[in-house]
Amino acid sequence: MTIWLDRVVILRGMKKQIKSFKSAFRGFCFAVKSESHMRFHLVATFYVFVFGCFYDFSAAKWALLAVLCALVIALEMVNTCVEKLCDLFCDRYDFSVKIIKDIAAAAVLAVSFPAVFTAVLFFLDFEVIGKIFSYFANNPVMLVLLILSAVISLVRFFIIKEMNKHPILYLLFFHEQEK
Repeated sequence: MTIWLDRVVILRGMKKQIKSFKSAFRGFCFAVKSESHMRFHLVATFYVFVFGCFYDFSAAKWALLAVLCALVIALEMVNTCVEKLCDLFCDRYDFSVKIIKDIAAAAVLAVSFPAVFTAVLFFLDFEVIGKIFSYFANNPVMLVLLILSAVISLVRFFIIKEMNKHPILYLLFFHEQEK
């Protein structure tokens, strides 16, 4: 009997965890949908890891890249949260609210500069850059996929903000997220 009760308690706890993950995922999707900077950071992270595959990075370098990308993205979400809270409690221009929003944005910037500096240090190897160019020059399918991914990234980066004005675009990109 005790084992059965323990399993019931564990299952209830798991349901709460699953609900928490769903809420977190919904918040992440909202940030991606509503914030162009968030989309930019995600695209940059994608390309950091794609082009990082051409380098012989140690596990420590991969870990540092992952942590820096995650920090930038997490701070962008915190910045979004601060902005939404400020907008919720103040519906008119207020200099104090402007300062709060500016400081939250500065937090993202404070992590972004070292992240970019680290990426430049890690990726600025002209021999590897030459190998990347020759790889794509010799593999037209991969070149097309790279160009296609860049075009899709640009379209999603610039168009998502206009989704509410264009229901067809909204349905194409986000119809499954409303369930």
